[in-house]
Amino acid sequence: MSVERIVTSGQFTLDGGVWDVDNNVWLVGDDREVVVIDAAHDAAAIAAAVGDRELKAIVCTHAHNDHINAAADLADRSGAPILLHPADAPLWEMVYPDRRPDRDLADGDEITVAGLALRVLHTPGHAPGAVCLHAPDLATVFTGDTLFKGGPGATGRSFSDFGTIITSIRERLLTLPGETVVRTGHGEDTSIGAEAPHLEEWIARGR
Repeated sequence: MSVERIVTSGQFTLDGGVWDVDNNVWLVGDDREVVVIDAAHDAAAIAAAVGDRELKAIVCTHAHNDHINAAADLADRSGAPILLHPADAPLWEMVYPDRRPDRDLADGDEITVAGLALRVLHTPGHAPGAVCLHAPDLATVFTGDTLFKGGPGATGRSFSDFGTIITSIRERLLTLPGETVVRTGHGEDTSIGAEAPHLEEWIARGR
């Protein structure tokens, strides 16, 4: 079982703004099958990283364009289904007005790849349908843009809310074991134990 990261580059667009971004794309599986978490910017690069393995699913932690803009191309290349929480449908439709995700994600769902279970945690705040994927057997959680090294994801744009993301982090993420590795949508890894002591600081900063 392995966790692989490739970094792709492109632009995040929302509310009339455009930002250059580097995204972490995660591949979880073994030498036979994988899932992709957040197909960003470059379907060809992601497909090359998958190689001849079976792509079981393309999982979207949320539907901001920089996390889904390679999903349709990758799905068409591989035949893999795209999975997204339905609360993010308005964001998805900004990128794909004529195409729906293939399956809905719900809190508590389990996605299985190579015998490993990824448990879906609905963590709204950065986006209404944001989810994290907890892999207890790997002591890892994939947090998308909900939690980063140094604090919560941004909540200053449409469809986001600071109080909601703080509740999600407090109740769904900081309750995980401290040694859990946090693999984020952008930037460096961290751990639950490293971030938990700073919750009150984030709240004060965000008020």
